[in-house]
Parts: sequence; C-alpha cells; structure tokens
Amino acid sequence: MATTSQPTSDELLARVLSSLNDDKAEDVVQIDLRGKTAIGDHMVIASGRSTRQVASMAEKLADRLKQDYGMICKVEGKDTGDWVLIDTGDIIVHLFRPEVREFYQLEKMWLPTGTSPAQSEN
Repeated sequence: MATTSQPTSDELLARVLSSLNDDKAEDVVQIDLRGKTAIGDHMVIASGRSTRQVASMAEKLADRLKQDYGMICKVEGKDTGDWVLIDTGDIIVHLFRPEVREFYQLEKMWLPTGTSPAQSEN
C-alpha cells in the first residue's frame, strides 16, 4: 500500500539498500553526493552476477518503491542487463554486471582521491 508522503532521501536510501540486500546484490557502495552535485543526494553502485540478476534487481527495486511510496522511477538499460540506471530523483542507482562495472569504474569518478568505497554488508 503506497503512502502519500514522500520519503526523505535518507529513508529512500535505506529502502534502496534494503531492496538490493534482499536481492543479493554484491559489492554495494553508497556515495554521498550532497554538496557535490545537483543530480541527487546519494548514489548507489552495486553488482549482480548475471544480466538476468541485474535486470531483476532493477525491476524489483522500481516495483518496491512504487508500492511503498507511490514513486515512478526512471529506469534505463533493463533490457540488456549489463548496466541499469534507476533514477528516483534523490537517489541514483547503478546496477552492473561485474565486468562492466570494472570497465567504467564509477566509484573512482565520484569518490575523493585516496578514499576507498564504504561498502555495505551483504
């Protein structure tokens, strides 16, 4: 059942991380974007073991956010499942196959030099 109030970006981040954990996402990294860019408050980067798992995690995350908060997320790349982008407005979620994630290395672009990614527990 969808609620009428919009969640804070921290509540939304917690729900995104919970959904990814439920779907066995690997190497989950969260990056605080506040004060760095206007595209969102947080970025989450995670991997799935296959194109099928990546696409499934994206679909389930979008469905859960719609059910919980009535949010319609923008989803790109779900058909191929190599790199799926989910834009919730406040949270930008990137789901990758490991090889594609290694190639693009988004963490290096957004984390300060010399900082290692703070990974959540799987």
